[in-house]
Amino acid sequence: MEFQIGDKVVYPNQGVGVVEQISHRNLTGRTEMFYLLRLNSNGLRVMVPTTNVESLGLRRVAKNREINEVFDYLNNGSIKAPHDWKNRFKENCEKMRSGSLLQVAEVFKTLLTLSQAKPLSFREKRMFERSWQLLVDEVSAVRGLARDVVEAQLVRALSKSKLKVSLPS
Repeated sequence: MEFQIGDKVVYPNQGVGVVEQISHRNLTGRTEMFYLLRLNSNGLRVMVPTTNVESLGLRRVAKNREINEVFDYLNNGSIKAPHDWKNRFKENCEKMRSGSLLQVAEVFKTLLTLSQAKPLSFREKRMFERSWQLLVDEVSAVRGLARDVVEAQLVRALSKSKLKVSLPS
């Protein structure tokens, strides 16, 4: 997949960024092409070799149709999470690394549902907060809306599934 300067992209588990520069560097004894990304969430700059784009799961931001699928899932979708903490955590980690916005939404909804039955472990709480941030960031970027507007939309969608949302800090 090729990107141009100014393209909005998603770096899995890190969030939305913008391609600021495309350059050629000699870091390993041979010249390689790199994308310089600036992540929206923290301003961090990341250099990604173009040869690693696919293995990292770097992708363009979702289309509006995909955002609608996420909202449909949050409204109506059922969750299927392993009961065993280790298996659930491993499965959720894989979903977070996949880069798929729908899978990030699945992680969030699963952990939200679980949190209403019992307190989350420290690691699951961090994953819950991270999945929320990734959802909000990408929907904000795609729809051009402020974070608080997107958060309100997500809360409304989840309330249709009878889930009470206490926003992560």
